[in-house]
Amino acid sequence: MARAAAKKKSIYGVHPGVLMTQKWIAELKDKTGRSLEDWLKLIRKSGPKDEKARREWLKTEYGLGTNSAWWLAERADGKGAEVGDPDTYLQAAEGYVETMFAGGKAPLRPIYDALLKLGLSVGKDVKACPCQTIVPLYRNHVFAQIKPTTRTRIDFGLALGDTKAKGRLIDTGGFAKKDRITHRFELTSLKDIDDEVKRWLKVAYERDTGKPSGSGNPRNL
Repeated sequence: MARAAAKKKSIYGVHPGVLMTQKWIAELKDKTGRSLEDWLKLIRKSGPKDEKARREWLKTEYGLGTNSAWWLAERADGKGAEVGDPDTYLQAAEGYVETMFAGGKAPLRPIYDALLKLGLSVGKDVKACPCQTIVPLYRNHVFAQIKPTTRTRIDFGLALGDTKAKGRLIDTGGFAKKDRITHRFELTSLKDIDDEVKRWLKVAYERDTGKPSGSGNPRNL
């Protein structure tokens, strides 16, 4: 029998935040004088037991930034491993989506599946990188995101800059707030994924030119 334990290729891509965290781990000792394992040993031996208190302790006693302190405090409790390991992240990503569309939001799953398929079909360089509450679509940056906002509606967000909203396209106010996602469609059924949605998705994809900016805060996973 061929390798039964061979890994199934994930439909999802690795979140940029994971790659950022890997780079951060690799540079940790040079920048702080301690490796990841050194920090975890220190926290477990000398740090507060409460995770929130650990974060503050790491920031005040050792001058670590918010993201670094937050992640180290979690890792010392055995959490957050998926943020620093691509394989672990991809396994967790499947679970994020299952949880997102469980219970009362289960009827939205066919809409999500159709949007995911549509998003990935826009270009060969597109990847979907699930977080716990949204599924962003990346080219160089986030250009779209799928969010089950209520039990009956998915908000399909798009990065369209200062584009004037018209038709069913809703301006989220994101451009003024300097958010990537600036517009959205409210989708409640498969028939809502029409030519208007497909056209604006293509526009958002084509607007996302240039080099990746390292976008994707690992705290959002």
